[in-house]
Amino acid sequence: MHNSNSDGTDLKDRSQETPSLRRESPATNWMKLTVVYDNNAINGFLSGWGFSCLIDTGQSKILFDTGWDGYVLLHNLKMLGVSPLEIGKVVLSHHHWDHMGGLTSILNANTDLEVYVPASFSKYLKDEISSRAKLIEISQPTEIHPSIYTTGKLGKKIKEQSLLLETSAGVYVITGCAHPGLTNIIENASVYGDIAGIIGGLHGSEEYNLLKNLKLIAAGHCTSNKNKIAKLYPDSFMEIGSGVSIHI
Repeated sequence: MHNSNSDGTDLKDRSQETPSLRRESPATNWMKLTVVYDNNAINGFLSGWGFSCLIDTGQSKILFDTGWDGYVLLHNLKMLGVSPLEIGKVVLSHHHWDHMGGLTSILNANTDLEVYVPASFSKYLKDEISSRAKLIEISQPTEIHPSIYTTGKLGKKIKEQSLLLETSAGVYVITGCAHPGLTNIIENASVYGDIAGIIGGLHGSEEYNLLKNLKLIAAGHCTSNKNKIAKLYPDSFMEIGSGVSIHI
């Protein structure tokens, strides 16, 4: 099956055709990752410049980034059958509009949220968020849920955090734009174990050697060198878009 995104190009629904990455472990330990916001989308979902990923642990739901358009975000959540009220935590990778623009729509729909942001966010922005939700400022690596960690804020010019998902098959990394550099992110993630996969935006990264042994490379959104990565690692590369799910 092929589906078209808003630009008219074809995007294969890999959530249906890609073999499951779910590990052999009790049901309470698996995680389901669903791209909620991306430049591409499968049928019925909307696309837009930005990124958001929903992590479903079986016991709770965590939203990583919110894209920029709240309408698109809420539409895609509805398509997934997920109510904003089911989301307990929102993690924002960095302050750019295409990763946090949809936050107000989530805050309007759910008044009982924890929002994790890099401590480098402006005072004004933190004040706005804390008036509507429980704000948690992140500086150092922090466990925000069993087996789920933030790298803490990384980078010099643009402070950004990534999420790390610890599994028996290795660590999966979810990035917003990877502004701090893939080397920096991978080094910090490796503290928790061998890196098994990466999901999200890689910006203009040319650190291709770091992707060599990964089981999954689900690069999307702002990844400039997606075609190069796909050619180098066709067995582990996965095309993603809004609506695509991955089990780990």
